[in-house]
Amino acid sequence: MILEPSLAKVDELMHIGRRLRRIALQSAGGGMVLSAAGMMVAAAGFLPPLTGAILQEAIDLAAVLNALRAAFPPRVLSDY
Repeated sequence: MILEPSLAKVDELMHIGRRLRRIALQSAGGGMVLSAAGMMVAAAGFLPPLTGAILQEAIDLAAVLNALRAAFPPRVLSDY
């Protein structure tokens, strides 16, 4: 079969694309939710400004580290 290897590559690219999209959405969505929660806690007066700033940097770092997972190939390609 001439097309079989080509179709396998297309399937692999589709899996990779879905995985990258999922990781990007997790990083962006998770970062925004955690940031909003931190701002609400700070607005309620439970966090001093310096602690809030450090917490925001930690949230940003966690989002970036999560996004870096996209650089590593998955162990198994799956459809779910």
